[in-house]
Amino acid sequence: MDRKRVIYIDVDDTLIRTVGTTQIPMPASVEFVRRMHAAGCTLYCWSRGGGDYSRDVATSLGIADCFTGFLPKPDICLDDRGDKLLDYCDVILPSNAANH
Repeated sequence: MDRKRVIYIDVDDTLIRTVGTTQIPMPASVEFVRRMHAAGCTLYCWSRGGGDYSRDVATSLGIADCFTGFLPKPDICLDDRGDKLLDYCDVILPSNAANH
């Protein structure tokens, strides 16, 4: 049985860039979210700014319905994999989102 891919999407400098008080959407990242949602992936939006901030930004971009949840980024992870926690994880930079 194939497992749905789980993808965590960052907010600042990934979904938006902030210049002063202006939030500028990053279109390639927003489109990536839409494509991954349409493909059946499970998406979480997270940020150091917290879950409410993540939800607010996703809502302003019109993609909140693509996400299963909105989370703060962790400060600590307790996991048996230690520093190899994300060694199985593909990291996509926002500038490459259109290629994935």
